[in-house]
Amino acid sequence: MYNIHIIKSNNVYQGLLDQDYKHKNQYFKDHLLKFYKEKFKIQNIPYESEHFDALSLLNATHVSPQAFNTNHMKEVALFDDVFWNDCQQSLTHAISQFELKGILSRINQYTFTVLLGDKEKPSMYLNQNYGGDGGIPGYVYISLVPNEYTLDRVKSAIAHEMNHNFRYQYIRWDGGSLAELIVAEGLAENFVEKLYGKDYLGPWVTTINWSEQQEKIKSIIEQHLHISNSFEAMPYLYGDEFTTSYGGQPVGLPHAAGYTCGYYLIKYYLEKTECTIETATIKSADDILREVDDFWITNTA
Repeated sequence: MYNIHIIKSNNVYQGLLDQDYKHKNQYFKDHLLKFYKEKFKIQNIPYESEHFDALSLLNATHVSPQAFNTNHMKEVALFDDVFWNDCQQSLTHAISQFELKGILSRINQYTFTVLLGDKEKPSMYLNQNYGGDGGIPGYVYISLVPNEYTLDRVKSAIAHEMNHNFRYQYIRWDGGSLAELIVAEGLAENFVEKLYGKDYLGPWVTTINWSEQQEKIKSIIEQHLHISNSFEAMPYLYGDEFTTSYGGQPVGLPHAAGYTCGYYLIKYYLEKTECTIETATIKSADDILREVDDFWITNTA
């Protein structure tokens, strides 16, 4: 049996308003970030550092504790008790899909929160102001600039991240090979589609005209499937617009091309093998790719 530990971030953000500027970062760490300390340790991200650390990583996507002010409270007020109850139900619903297939949780607690996204930052506005992180078993957070559109998609964002969470309870993370990344993201979005339908697929799948661009995207990604580390693989996953916004070199791909390619690759795999999405989620990238050699030369629009 598992427990879901929800950190109601609205209370933490409210508390930031009572802190002096120089104390805001520490307050945020003491009341929220500390619950993710083990996650960052697993990722080899320093929890405290004068240079790059966990908080500076989060600040690249979210409103930083020091930038948070009363102007943000209208958005944070949307994180009310009904909102948190809906989050709890969405988490439970996602977990239950695996349990129904006999794939049981291997951890006893899931830590969850929602962080206030910064609409001025590329990782937010390029993804229609929502996203998340769920790759470390037991830890999930959703990044959100709350509005009618994004609030409706919290449940699908949770499903996406919980798919990652279950995958890495069963599959060893390989350091971020391009093959693993496109397979994992494709699995997560097919899981979203199963739970909530095509209308809830993320913009990282729907913004690309696949019928027109698939030949080019497949060609570039297939040629680079040998990449074995996330630093080199990320441009092929995220595409040029995101990559160049953070100072990287373009690789000739549209935004989120790797996500989109992964979505269609996994859809092709599921149709070919008649495997369930839950069972596929705990298969290795090699096992999946071995079954879909013809995907790369097949029109899948």
